[in-house]
Amino acid sequence: MGQAVEEIALLRGHSAGLRADKYNSFTPDDLRAFDVAVEFTEPDSAVENIHKCFEAGIPVVCGTTGWYQHLPAVKEECIRRGNALFYASNFSLGVNMLFHINERLAQLMNSYSDYSPRIDETHHIRKKDAPSGTAITLAEGILENIDRLHAWTSGETDDSDKLPVISHRINDVPGVHEIVYESDTDMLSLRHEAKNRKGFAYGAVLAAEWITNKKGVFTMRNLLQL
Repeated sequence: MGQAVEEIALLRGHSAGLRADKYNSFTPDDLRAFDVAVEFTEPDSAVENIHKCFEAGIPVVCGTTGWYQHLPAVKEECIRRGNALFYASNFSLGVNMLFHINERLAQLMNSYSDYSPRIDETHHIRKKDAPSGTAITLAEGILENIDRLHAWTSGETDDSDKLPVISHRINDVPGVHEIVYESDTDMLSLRHEAKNRKGFAYGAVLAAEWITNKKGVFTMRNLLQL
């Protein structure tokens, strides 16, 4: 993802002055000369990286998922310091449109208990978190709008009040997410399939452009005005 983000950034007239990974660590002082940082790493390093950006006083765009249990504290720190954080479980424009449609469909299906919803998601085998952050966001959108469901669960379930989220890990799959409503008579589905990582990178670069000179905590809803 870092390489994809850099490629899109260069095409849009930006430059990348610092590339950090597990072989090349960085300090807040290393960041102070830059306008914005884009963070795509792993759950166990994301929060530390975000705090380094806060200490350096530069906005940070974070696409890493699996760390959201720390999100309330990170938001509080961002506001306290007067920094800017843009986070998203998925930066694809198409996926964020799917988030919006998913919530509206759940509202419509709330009255029809004969339909059982589920989420299927497939990613490459190197993805650390399962379910994906995107699948969890989709699940939360359904739970907020269907009264008969009270929680999501990873994998199949016989509990009628739980939403199953089924994860698959296959070589070289950028990402597939499908919301399915099935009854005894028919099946309705919404599906997004990423062809490559360019869509995620493009959205992240748009977020980096948008967040410059802003303060606060933002998501793709703010960028897309959804």
